[in-house]
Amino acid sequence: MAAKQPAISYESLLREASAGNFRPVYYLMGEESYYIDRISDYLVDHALQEDEKAFNLLTVFGIDTTIDAVMDTARGYPMGAQRLVVCVKEAQNLKDIDLLEQYLKQPQPSTVLIFCHKNGALDRRKKLPSLIQKAGGVVFESAKLRDYQLPSFIQDYMRRKRVPIEPQAVAMMADYVGADLNRMAGELDKLCIVAGNSPSQGVKPVTADVIAAHIGISKEYNVFELQDALATKNVAKTMEIANYFDKNQKANPIQKTLPTLFRFFSNLMMAYYSPDKSEQGLAAWLSMSTWQVRNNVAPALRNYSGMKVMQILSEIRRTDARSKGVGNPFISSGDLMRELLFFILH
Repeated sequence: MAAKQPAISYESLLREASAGNFRPVYYLMGEESYYIDRISDYLVDHALQEDEKAFNLLTVFGIDTTIDAVMDTARGYPMGAQRLVVCVKEAQNLKDIDLLEQYLKQPQPSTVLIFCHKNGALDRRKKLPSLIQKAGGVVFESAKLRDYQLPSFIQDYMRRKRVPIEPQAVAMMADYVGADLNRMAGELDKLCIVAGNSPSQGVKPVTADVIAAHIGISKEYNVFELQDALATKNVAKTMEIANYFDKNQKANPIQKTLPTLFRFFSNLMMAYYSPDKSEQGLAAWLSMSTWQVRNNVAPALRNYSGMKVMQILSEIRRTDARSKGVGNPFISSGDLMRELLFFILH
């Protein structure tokens, strides 16, 4: 049985293209469209000069073409260029994709054939993925990032843009924007423009206040300040924030607040099982920055027992159900939130 080929990374694909090394076939697939779009755009931009694209870049859509037409096009020759690039968008709509096996027996050396298959993937138990790799091509799967991976994505993105960003700002972006990387990239680009709009001071670091002003998180009170108040058991500030949320429910709906609180207390529960309770040990165990541990996790560990955290997680689930009308025909979302916070704090 042939050894399984290691998965190729996004970065290594870009390095190959930057060096002028192109595979005959790229099958880009998965639930996260961000990397699929970035790789396909990068391949096109580096395989062809701008003035070569008019005759040597052919883009088709899976719903409007057939696999036979794609293969016939890929067997063509470039005009006045080194390569012909054929890009199949929405490849998940292309029928009879297994027939690509015919082309893979003898791919056209001067063609770069790119498939962009979103919201799904090829069945790796079938022959086609291994045949693509055997022909020298690439099967790249773009999976959705998990919540704990978002801070690293944000930091790497801003590092490439050469814009510093503070740890609290990273945490806010990860929690507020979430795992939609196309939206995240757009919001980060907006922050980069803001950071560079000071010719006299150069590039300014992105802070929590900058995010509050330009991304739409309330500068006065937001869910992250609520999280901080709960971590330190600051009763007065917690209830003040709860009242503010109740008066501004459109900007602070309970359905957006509860998942953040659930993640916070879930991480706190995991922290009790860390073999190393130092800041560095907890950061590694929870896949967080030491800043997050120092400012959120460590204070909460001192203020909540493991048993209490288990009860809190159960109560958050119950509140979520009640906020959706389960066993609760009358209580407002503001009162539900105040009840939950009182339970957490006492």
